[in-house]
Amino acid sequence: MKIVGERIFAKDAGGKLLSRIGTIFFKTPGLVTKKGVHAMQRFLWIEEINAERTKNGQPALTMAEEDAEMAESVDLIFAEDQVLIRPNPDRMDLAFRADEELQKLVSKRVIRFLNTSSAKVRTALRERGENWRMARQPISQDDMAELIEQSKIPLGERPIYYYNRATGTRYITAGCYNEIESLPADAFRRQIVEIVTGLQKRNRVGFPEVDLFPTTTPIEIKKALKELKPDELDDAALKAACEKIALDWRMANPAELRDETVVNFEWRNAMCHAITKEPNETSVEEQELVAGISPEFYRQIEWLPGARIDKGKVIFDEIYDEAARTQDPELLAMCDNRVKSFLFNTTRLFGKVSFINIGRIANSLSRKPVEGNRRGNVYIMQYREEGADTVKVMMIRLQKWGVAEHLDEGKSLLQSIVEADEYSDYILDRRLMCLQLGMNLPRRLGYGHFTEKYRGMNQYNGVAVRTSYFVRNYVTGTASDKLPLAKYRNPAFAQAFAFLMGQAAALDMIVGRRSSVTKELLFDKNYEVVKLDAEGIPAEILITDHAGSFVNYEHDFEDYVAQYAGVVRRRRDYVSEYANFAAAYVEGFRRKLAETQAAYRARKTAFDELFSDRPYDTNGSGAYRWAKALQRLDVCEPERVASILKEAIEC
Repeated sequence: MKIVGERIFAKDAGGKLLSRIGTIFFKTPGLVTKKGVHAMQRFLWIEEINAERTKNGQPALTMAEEDAEMAESVDLIFAEDQVLIRPNPDRMDLAFRADEELQKLVSKRVIRFLNTSSAKVRTALRERGENWRMARQPISQDDMAELIEQSKIPLGERPIYYYNRATGTRYITAGCYNEIESLPADAFRRQIVEIVTGLQKRNRVGFPEVDLFPTTTPIEIKKALKELKPDELDDAALKAACEKIALDWRMANPAELRDETVVNFEWRNAMCHAITKEPNETSVEEQELVAGISPEFYRQIEWLPGARIDKGKVIFDEIYDEAARTQDPELLAMCDNRVKSFLFNTTRLFGKVSFINIGRIANSLSRKPVEGNRRGNVYIMQYREEGADTVKVMMIRLQKWGVAEHLDEGKSLLQSIVEADEYSDYILDRRLMCLQLGMNLPRRLGYGHFTEKYRGMNQYNGVAVRTSYFVRNYVTGTASDKLPLAKYRNPAFAQAFAFLMGQAAALDMIVGRRSSVTKELLFDKNYEVVKLDAEGIPAEILITDHAGSFVNYEHDFEDYVAQYAGVVRRRRDYVSEYANFAAAYVEGFRRKLAETQAAYRARKTAFDELFSDRPYDTNGSGAYRWAKALQRLDVCEPERVASILKEAIEC
């Protein structure tokens, strides 16, 4: 390809890029990088072609031929370490041709697409299996909270702004605005003058010096504050005018953003987006990649290179070849061979698939992780079967104790294989136990495995071993501990939530769910997904994973039921009718415990003999744990257990 100008990323003696724009052409292949604007680069290319034609004794291009040359071109922008393609959403074929040509000049990892706000652009990339080229980098919940706290700075007066380092904009929230209302008159005036002045200015890179948060705040409120004239108002008039604006601002804010703390997932996510947004936005949020995904997944999915499906044929991403050729550690980390295995299994089992995207959950989604979730143990898969209208989303979780983990303990290969297989059966048996007792689990659970090389200290290092995993449909809804706190102020919402959570808590207690490591309670820590009805009221709670079930199978309910009081007590400050909230929770708990006990007693033999063909070992086999859990359920007194829970809530 002929290049007119400097090579991409060429810099001057001072380290600055020689050109920040380029235009790539396809009818007559070429790339123009000379300084100027894109329109000028197109004319330069026409001149270049005509000069070559004249040299070869050919006539200059006709007007129609010039138009054809320009039509078959794509704009590029060069950042310090990225080549940005600016696609025409209606001509994504040209954008992908540009992508392929640029990969001959630079690494694919530095080529990104602009206009990702366009659904056409996102869809085209998604259907090539390239979510990974649009997704923003993951960030842990703790890091997100720290980032927000550290971004709160002053401009000249008080530290009431959240600062975006990339754009230079300082965001002020309605809550921060309220902080200044109690200031002395002179300090209050100075602060208001600073805000008004900042709203009227743009910084050196063209972004607002000060802006209101959320960015969806009605323009009328910003206009009223921006046009305020503090010098023309006395102290009382200024205070009154500001109070009127503040009231309108608070009322305009969505309910889920009114609690301005990092504990509020909705506010935290929106603020993190505002302070990390970049000038050349080439990335999109999770909800734009996966329709209906819960806010808890914000910046938690690390989308990975995979493959595109072309007429039924699987074509792995070119970046795998680059990783193998260069052995670049960063690329090797991106090119997860487990993704290849998931792709193989999906295409082999489901047949004709039109596209697949796979990402791994970078961090535990629990507010307080207690299961020691290892990086890369949980994946998300988005795919569509050929001819289908809907896109399916699945969750993939690797088996916690597989062959590799047992080898790490120093066991033989044969023993590790046997124990891993037994554990697979144990996981599936526990699922049946939970379903038998009435736990609301995902309807279907798939099981699969793939082969990968064992990397560890055992003598079998380098040997190929089986890795097992479980796959289920993604459950729409919001985890109980991630619900917007503002929702609890609605008595109808709070009552329905409390009753359903009480029922779920009873079943959680019956199956003895605990962390297998710390023995801590797992309830209300990410696994319970709340589904709402058409009116926005909780209608169902689905338990996404039965992890930790039957860890506690020996203690009487009376000994640990008080721990379930935390579900109610930690929401005390957000519920308008706390007594009714607590009563609904206890009643839901009592009723479900009594119903489950009655169901067991009505078909006692069927329950008792469900796992009669399984090994019965008092050291803790699945069948033994099942028997102990049923015995505990049979002898309990639901009224007494519920009364202990009630006392724990009230103390």
